[in-house]
Amino acid sequence: MTLSPPPGRTPLRPVVLYGRSRGLPGTVAVLVVTALATAWFAPRIVRADGFADPANRLPLVLVAPLVAAVAIGTGLHTPSDELDRAASRAWWRPRLLHLLGLTGLAAGAFALAVTGSPEVYGSPAAIRNLLGCTGITLLTAVVAGAGVGWLPTASYGALAYLLFQDPASGPAGWAVRPGPEAGSWTVAVLLYAAGAAAWLWRGARRGGG
Repeated sequence: MTLSPPPGRTPLRPVVLYGRSRGLPGTVAVLVVTALATAWFAPRIVRADGFADPANRLPLVLVAPLVAAVAIGTGLHTPSDELDRAASRAWWRPRLLHLLGLTGLAAGAFALAVTGSPEVYGSPAAIRNLLGCTGITLLTAVVAGAGVGWLPTASYGALAYLLFQDPASGPAGWAVRPGPEAGSWTVAVLLYAAGAAAWLWRGARRGGG
């Protein structure tokens, strides 16, 4: 027996169902609002004498990507975990499209929104921090559950700003380094790659948060 939709309604496509179940419309809305707020604040961060200081953008290129990463993390859980794990379809493909689509959207938005010298705290620093913070969120979702994915990400952002701005802090301060610094990019990309691989393979831990 085949179940059919009620008269006058068409069946929802799997992509639409997947997006709704992961709250993608809300996530996209948060990313757009974050990018617009970043674009508004970026040219207004100035020194007392009225001249723009690129270093003053550090809080912006740290907080905005952190918010975006946490927004991406809200869609890592599934309300039908048992059904997903029992499905015959490989879930890594929709998960990959989900992750790359949101990451690409946020990265493109930051590339347009964050003004300033790329050599200091311009859009490269924002994109790097987006990748690294998203990687931390993904790893936390796999280990502890998507509901608490935001906690280590936010904690690291605060610690990095308060404790790790000294270049002597080494790799621990990757998120507060100038944008083009190769070592900070290496750490961020490795975090993102590790988090993405773990989430594509295992998904978020059940019952976390």
